[in-house]
Amino acid sequence: MKNHTYYPTYNVMDEQKEWDSHTRSIVTSRLQREHSHRFLTPVEAETLRAWCALLMDDHRGDITQTILTHIDQTLAENKGEGQRKVNVPPIQNLLRQGLKAIDEAGWIADSRPFFQLDEAAQKHIMRQISDASYPSTEAWEGIPQTALFHKLLQLCVEAYYSHPLVWSEIGFGGPAYPRGYVRAEPGQLDPWEAVRRP
Repeated sequence: MKNHTYYPTYNVMDEQKEWDSHTRSIVTSRLQREHSHRFLTPVEAETLRAWCALLMDDHRGDITQTILTHIDQTLAENKGEGQRKVNVPPIQNLLRQGLKAIDEAGWIADSRPFFQLDEAAQKHIMRQISDASYPSTEAWEGIPQTALFHKLLQLCVEAYYSHPLVWSEIGFGGPAYPRGYVRAEPGQLDPWEAVRRP
C-alpha cells in the first residue's frame, strides 16, 4: 500500500540524468530487490524482515529489502563502530545473538518463529524489548535489550530514508551533485525540486 504523500506525482529518479555516474549507481542499486546475504542466515533475514517492516510501519517488500541489504552489508564489512556503550557487545555479536533471542521469543509466545507471529504479538514483543522488560532467558544473556532495539532502529532509519521511493514521498530531491542548489533561501525552490500538494 502506498503511503500518504504530499508529492504524489514526484519521482526523484526523473532527476538521475543530473547526477554523476558514481552517485547514480549508488542510488539505483537501492532499487534492486534481489540481493544475496553475506552475513545474515535465512532465519535472521526473515526475522529482520518482519522486525524492520513493523518498526518502520512500512511493509513494502522493495523498501524492506533495501533495509536488509544495508544491515547485511554493515555486518559483513564490519568496519567498526563510531562509539559503543560499556557492556554492549560489538554489532555483529549484538545482532546475531539478539536476532536469535527475538526468534526464540516467537517460539515462546506461540510455538512459531517471530516472523510468523501476527502483528499484535510481534508488537508486544517489540515493546518489551524496547524498554528492556522482556523476560530474561539464556538467549538474552549478555544482550542488553534496549541497546539492541536502538541499534536496529538506527540501522532501519538509515536505510529507509536512503530509498529513492521514500525520497519521492517526502519530497526530497536526492543528490544535488554536481548540479547544486541555486535557490537556497527559506521558501524558495529550484525548478527541479518537488512542489507540495495540499
